[in-house]
Amino acid sequence: MRKQIVALCLGFMTIGLHAQKDELKNAEKAIKGGDFKGALTIIESLDSMEETMEEKYKAQYYFLKGQAYGTRDVKKAAEAYNKLTAYEKQIGKQKYSKEAEPKLNELLSFVSKKAIDQYNSGNDYKGASENFYLTYQLSPKDTSFLYNAAISSSLAKDYTTSLEYYKKLQELGYTGIETVYYAVNKATGTKDNLGTKQNRDTMVKLGQYSDPTTEVTKSKRADIIKNIAYIYVNEGKTEEAMIALQEARKSDPKDINLLLNEAQLYIKLEKMDKFAKLMEEAIQLDPNNPTLFFNLGVVNQNEKKIEEAIGYYKRAIELKPDYGDAYMNTAVAILSGEEAIVNEMNNNLSNNKKYTELEKKQKELYKRALPYIEKADEIERTEDTVRSLMNIYDILELTDKADAMRAIYKKMKE
Repeated sequence: MRKQIVALCLGFMTIGLHAQKDELKNAEKAIKGGDFKGALTIIESLDSMEETMEEKYKAQYYFLKGQAYGTRDVKKAAEAYNKLTAYEKQIGKQKYSKEAEPKLNELLSFVSKKAIDQYNSGNDYKGASENFYLTYQLSPKDTSFLYNAAISSSLAKDYTTSLEYYKKLQELGYTGIETVYYAVNKATGTKDNLGTKQNRDTMVKLGQYSDPTTEVTKSKRADIIKNIAYIYVNEGKTEEAMIALQEARKSDPKDINLLLNEAQLYIKLEKMDKFAKLMEEAIQLDPNNPTLFFNLGVVNQNEKKIEEAIGYYKRAIELKPDYGDAYMNTAVAILSGEEAIVNEMNNNLSNNKKYTELEKKQKELYKRALPYIEKADEIERTEDTVRSLMNIYDILELTDKADAMRAIYKKMKE
């Protein structure tokens, strides 16, 4: 009896193997005939046999499955092709993997274009993230797609997924550094990225382009760490954010972007003393950056170190003569001394001599601040600059100028 049962089982196994072969042939025929729905029905009927499928059929099964899903379900197609590549690598054969290459390229083109369109539309970052990640799955060597997926997830406020992708980029050692091959289009005069050196050189030889140049892009490592820290901050995990930035700075202490991101975090934590210290360190690294001096001016002004603040604002203006905010802040810093004068005036209402001296001192303060507000207004006219000038002109009894500003202010408020 036992021998009979074994014989029956072997018989059923033989039928199963023949069925797999026939079904795969039928699926292949359906695909060639454009009947992808029919092919998919056949392929899905074999899914339960995947683990026990014979080696000579398994690679073909993955290959046909990838084709059957195709652009109709890119995620499942990608999964099938990835399994195919891994399986044939395992068994040491590349038959179907090579045949799959053009199919994969078609999918890559399809899904990456979809991701770019979704991203550029500005209203489907979630879809863009999913499709950028799918593109990365189809071509794991193209890690820039994983970077794009991380950015898109963050914009979609899916911080959990974004953090996962950024950490994966760190593990992979991704820098985003690329060599870009440019040349000037003779017809349009534009400087175009021509993709590869070979393509650029060919276009130059054909006479369509001239002035070939090669540039290397900056590393995105600092941006990745900054974004990881940003996600931690959004999740209320400031300690994790600080650790991420400090660890990054240990490996590259002269990276000013990392330094500034750490400084920005101290603002969020309201630790202005540490922010100021990092700003001074940043100035040592980048002594001609006006924004750094402006930020130090703000820190000192908040700490009531008025003359120090004014000094920093003036240095920012030296480096950037059209720095409107620096002019305006200089005026505000100067006028901060008015409060003490007004308090003293209120305490000397019955002392005419003293009151007159203080009034004169107040006007001198306004005269000192006035050129800075006028310059800020010249650089960029706003309600604040016009209103400030109107008030100061009134106090200094410059009636014509005050009236002119009043008319401008009235028109701005209409």
